[in-house]
Formats: sequence, C-alpha cells, structure tokens
Amino acid sequence: MAKLTGIEIYKHLPKTNCGDCNFPTCMAFAMQVAAKKVGLEQCPHVSAEAKAALSEAQAPPMRTVTLGTGDRALKLGGETVLFRHEEKFHHPTVIAICVQDDLSEDKLAQRIEKINQLQFVRVGQLIGVNAIAVEHTAGETSRFAQTVKLVAERSPLALVLSSTDSQALKAALEICAERRPLLCAATKENFKEFAALAKEAQCPLAVRAATLEELAELTQQVKALGVEDLVLQPEISGLADGLAKLTQLRRLALEKNFRAVGYPVMVSVTSSDPFLETAYAAMFVCKYASLIVLNGAERWQVLPILTVRQNIFTDPQVPNAVEAKLYKVGEPGPHSPVLVTTNFALTYFTVESEVENSRVPSYIAVVDTGGLGVLNAYADDKLTAEAIVKAVKTYGVMEQVAHKKLIIPGLVAVLKGEIEELGGWEVLVGPEEAAGIPAYLRNEWKG
Repeated sequence: MAKLTGIEIYKHLPKTNCGDCNFPTCMAFAMQVAAKKVGLEQCPHVSAEAKAALSEAQAPPMRTVTLGTGDRALKLGGETVLFRHEEKFHHPTVIAICVQDDLSEDKLAQRIEKINQLQFVRVGQLIGVNAIAVEHTAGETSRFAQTVKLVAERSPLALVLSSTDSQALKAALEICAERRPLLCAATKENFKEFAALAKEAQCPLAVRAATLEELAELTQQVKALGVEDLVLQPEISGLADGLAKLTQLRRLALEKNFRAVGYPVMVSVTSSDPFLETAYAAMFVCKYASLIVLNGAERWQVLPILTVRQNIFTDPQVPNAVEAKLYKVGEPGPHSPVLVTTNFALTYFTVESEVENSRVPSYIAVVDTGGLGVLNAYADDKLTAEAIVKAVKTYGVMEQVAHKKLIIPGLVAVLKGEIEELGGWEVLVGPEEAAGIPAYLRNEWKG
C-alpha cells in the first residue's frame, strides 16, 4: 500500500478544528501525521474506526522483528535511513554461525563451544556472535531435532532453524519454541505450512524468493495468513547481485514506503575462500543486512566483521568517548611513567592495550577532548598545553610519583615547551603511534 497523503488522513479525522492536538486545524494535523512528525494518538477525538483505517499510515516503513527472548532478545530491522550520516542505524546486524545436523555429536559439541567463545572486548565494549543457525542437511527429521536440542542445551545464543521440511521444523519447535527462533525459510512451494508453524509458535519467519517481485508477492501471501514478523531472504548470486538487491529493498521500503518489502533482510554468506567470506559479510553489514549467516567460525574471520558492525552501528553525531580521569594500568608506584592521551575511546583503549603489552605499570592521564583523537583534538584546540596541565593537576598524579616526568603523544611534540613552562615538569615526547609504546617504556623510560 502506498503512503497515505494528508488529504486521505484528513478524511478520517473529526474535522472540528478544536486545536486539542496542538495544531490550529485538522488539516494541519493530518499533514504532520502524513509526514510522520506526529502520531495519530495526539488527536484525543479520533475514533477507533479511524485508528484502524489509518494504522498502516502510522506504521514505520520497516518493521522491527524480535528474534529470541529475554536478555538474549535481538531486534532486526526498524531502520529509518539509507545512510548512516542522515541519522544512525538502530539495530546492529545479527551475526549467526551455521552448524549442520550431519556432524557427529563430538564434532557438533566442539563447534558449538567454538561459536560460544566468539566474544571479544574492543574499545571497552563486548562484541560477539549473536546466534547459531542449525541447517537441516542430513535429511532425517529426528537428526535435525536432536541437533537443535543439543545446540539449545549448550548455547545461550539465539537460534535460526533452517529446513525445507515443515515436519522437521515442527519437531524442532517442540524443543525450542520458547526461545523464539527464526524459521527459515518459506517459499512459494511451502509457505502455507511454514506460515501455520510460525503463527502457532509465534515465531518470526524468513521468506525466500529468487526475485524481488516474487519476494514482495510472497510476503503479502504470508501476511494474509496471519504472520506479521517476517524476514526477507532474497536469493543472491555474488557480491554485485547481493548489493544491488539489498539496496533496492532498502530504497523501496524507506523511500517508496512499499509495505510488501518493509521488513529486515537476511543473507547467507558462504565461500570456499574464507577471506572472501569475511569481505562479503563486512560489506553486507554496511549494505544492508539485518542478519548474516556465516560458515567460518575462526576468530580471525569473525573479528573483522564484528569490528565493522561496531563501527557502523554507532551514532555519528555522538563521539565515542571514555571518562576523562586518571587510569591505572597494573599497580603503578612512585617510579611509574605518566602518559597523556585523549578521551576518544579508540585512542584510549589502544594506548591502554599497548601499555599492558609493555608490562610496565603506568598511569594514563586522560584529557577531555570531547571524544576527539589526538590530531583532531589538537587541530580543534581541545588538546592544548593548558588543557593537559589542568587535567594532570586536577588528577594529582604528580604528587603520587617521584620523578615529575610527563609523557605526551609524539603527534603533539610541539606542546612540550609550553607544558614544561606551565606545569613545571619535565616533558618527554613519546611515540607517534601507540604501537611504539611497549618498546619506548621498556627501553627508554627511566623513572
């Protein structure tokens, strides 16, 4: 259904121009509703019939679908922009690793544990794989159900159940329906059986088709059967085809308000080349997959994808910053070095990790630069000699050490003389890159 105009919305309003909605006329209010700047509920006199008739106009252009339950619930979709700089992307791409039901029990248990361990701490945040996709490849219903049972018992991650057999999915749902798995995938051949399963279990359902036209038609047929929480799975052949289809789906949903494809999108990324698989997945994180199923489960394969996701799903208008204060690495004492850096999260955690690698207990005095890195903060006059001296004096760190030496980033060596004049300390110029910190502290520092 096309987006409703202000005139069409106005026809359902009381037309009293009472002003109770905080707009002078019902027409003005209708235009704001059509532009999605206010909600229909802001009119206290709108009838239940009007609310029902206009519910689609009030719905967001892309539906938000929940996978899993409780603390492990994951939100898919619900995006509102094509480009991150316009606002932000809201719900980070779910990364799932697949397991096949033809694995032996020992190998299956090992793979599950390996997937569970795909969790990392980066710039102070825990990032990791979110789900396990169980694939029905052995052909036996009982084998698939047993695999799902073992995965559900041994992993807290969300579940994606992939099979072309409705009976196999039914058997699996008897084991894990309360975990609200994603059922994958309804096609034009089986959508009635799959829709019935999804509706009964109240689980989200993936819909798969070869073309976008077939996908749009199929989602409407499934929705007519009473299933609202859908995930689109377009069949793709290669990177260019996948990029084109996912971009078209996002544009149709957000710019054209084409409700038939206003759902999150999933892709399965498999390649005999593990490097290529990682590259494909990273691209689909950016454009525009809400769920990606991978085959590779090596840490070196997964971490780059998670890093891209962490970077993309941040608010570009809000700097990623840490608290500006004095930090301790190890157990520093009176002869430990004092390093200065900014409160840009990536800068701080990079410096901290390199100080840890040096195994030299140290103090790190973090200056509030509004979340900017060293060079940007210097260029913006937020990392100045005055700011550094003020921060160091506020933290009182020079009263805790005996050497009265301060190490500043090599990129702002020009501040050395001014800091010495203002602070009265000896200023040492450290490495320009954080990678040089371990060698500097081990070989050149003398407290």
